[in-house]
Amino acid sequence: MPVEDPEESFNELQRSGHLEEVRGGLEFLVKAEQVEEHAGQETIQDSGITDSVDFRMDERDSQLWSSVTQGLHVNNSGHPDGSYTTERTLLSVSTVRSVTVRKMLQRLVLARPAALLFAALRCASSGTVDVKVPLNFWCGDRVKISDVSTTEPVYEPATGRVLCELEPCGSVEVNQAVQAAQSAYQAWSRMSGMERAHIMIEAARIIENRREDIAEIEVVNNGKSITEARMDVDSARLCIEYYAGVASTLAGQHVQLPGGSFAYTRREPLGVCVGIGAWNYPFQIAAWKSAPALACGNSMVFKPSPVTPVTAVLLAEIYAKAGAPEGLFNIVQGGQETGNLLCHHPDVAKVSFTGSVPTGKKIMEMCSKGVKHVTLELGGKSPLLIFEDSDLENAVKGALMANFLSQGQVCSNGTRVFVQRQMLPEFLEEVVRRTKDIEIGDPLLESTRMGALVSRPHLDRVLGYVDQARKEGAKVLCGGEPFVPLDPKLRGGYYMTPCVLGNCTDNMTCVKEEIFGPVMSVLSFETEEEALLRANDSALGLAAGVFTSDVKRAHRVVEQLKAGSCFINNYNITPVEVPFGGFKMSGIGRENGQVTVEHYTQMKTVFVEMGDVDSLF
Repeated sequence: MPVEDPEESFNELQRSGHLEEVRGGLEFLVKAEQVEEHAGQETIQDSGITDSVDFRMDERDSQLWSSVTQGLHVNNSGHPDGSYTTERTLLSVSTVRSVTVRKMLQRLVLARPAALLFAALRCASSGTVDVKVPLNFWCGDRVKISDVSTTEPVYEPATGRVLCELEPCGSVEVNQAVQAAQSAYQAWSRMSGMERAHIMIEAARIIENRREDIAEIEVVNNGKSITEARMDVDSARLCIEYYAGVASTLAGQHVQLPGGSFAYTRREPLGVCVGIGAWNYPFQIAAWKSAPALACGNSMVFKPSPVTPVTAVLLAEIYAKAGAPEGLFNIVQGGQETGNLLCHHPDVAKVSFTGSVPTGKKIMEMCSKGVKHVTLELGGKSPLLIFEDSDLENAVKGALMANFLSQGQVCSNGTRVFVQRQMLPEFLEEVVRRTKDIEIGDPLLESTRMGALVSRPHLDRVLGYVDQARKEGAKVLCGGEPFVPLDPKLRGGYYMTPCVLGNCTDNMTCVKEEIFGPVMSVLSFETEEEALLRANDSALGLAAGVFTSDVKRAHRVVEQLKAGSCFINNYNITPVEVPFGGFKMSGIGRENGQVTVEHYTQMKTVFVEMGDVDSLF
């Protein structure tokens, strides 16, 4: 049977309303009563459903089948815990009594990417999820606040419907969470690095096994596409794995002194750390902040954004399931008041914050009163420099990645795109063409490349920037309009068409201020010196990029760019092994990489006298 385009096949099934039949067919197969293994194949029999289903599987395909059964909460006798994942599957369906189901299974399953098989089994779909469980977590379990005076609605960006009601934490709850973290710290900090690493590696394994479930809830809570959400979950897992490896390498220094005396240093944990997350990468940021903190022997109280409160608590449950002491990683929900309580709490040793510059300044001020350690990952208005000798295809792809990931809601985005004048016409033609082709819509569809912005007020704010740019003389080359999907259940969602602005100048609002949406401002330049002068003309310095085929120029330009994270011939690549953070008002400290250990530990120096005291008295 010819293999059709997998994404189109899946989306056609979803649009036609036949997806439930396909899902049912897969459930019939997974719920088979008997599994008989033979050389290179398994025969699944269920007298009520199938006569015989022949699966030709290699080892990796067999692992995927186990993970499918885990997703349906059904144990496969070959792998009791269903704890496997894989990348692709090849399932050949030979006989299923229902001709309709058999054909749909063949269309969907034969030689399909694993993600599509999971999609067919997906529990979540836009507009159907309601979150009823408590979202606060400490002492190893979810906590329902007994005395709640007010709750705050949390919305599903894809549909605009209320997803859940948030119970914000007050002083009593914050104190309980901090006390739980303090208690866990006493035990956790005394463990060896290898002992801590073992628990963190187990947490990473659980995340890998639950990748699709976590990604789905991230989509429902945040609005980004399922494709990007999977990448975020992978980044979270890799970060925890990386710092699990770092945990056993923490060491001090030995210094030999005269007369046989010596000194040594100890790198010790800080204590209870606070993480305050942003709404654009809820699960990933929770991992990026907790992994180095825990690896260094600290405990953490984490406050997600009240806009996206749902997935951080999943990470707390995963750490607990992996064997972490009760109270090691806690979740307190709330807004500004809850954040203030955390920053002022006397038992908190450090605050790590991701968010806006104004809020970062307030946090730094509050923490200064207790002389607390602070890491701030703040905003950006980053430049992307494209020289005339650049490969056009790569430059365009780089500009798209620099502006439209997560609906443009990325702090490091290169939203000021400087293109050398000789290349400008062909660059604009291609980037506009590619931007118009971006598929907008249901973020749980495999084909969607741009989902919904995070909230109605934020959507209105971004659209307002486009209107302002038009009034100031910029030319809207494409997009910048509200978008209403055809699916009725999505019509209340927060969608817009990605926008490219031409004819921009440095003094325009769209060029000077962080928009935090899918809006690319394109400017032209003549010389390298001019481009550098204009690129650095910003109070922010989070990221910057350069596209050129001249390797000498690439390094020369990067050396002079005033930004903490720079890219040559690519953009928005954030491997967890590499430090991430900004210059100037874009923040203090770093996330990821070996250097982050310095931000979650303190140095103790010990002097050892091997002779007699030489006293002046």
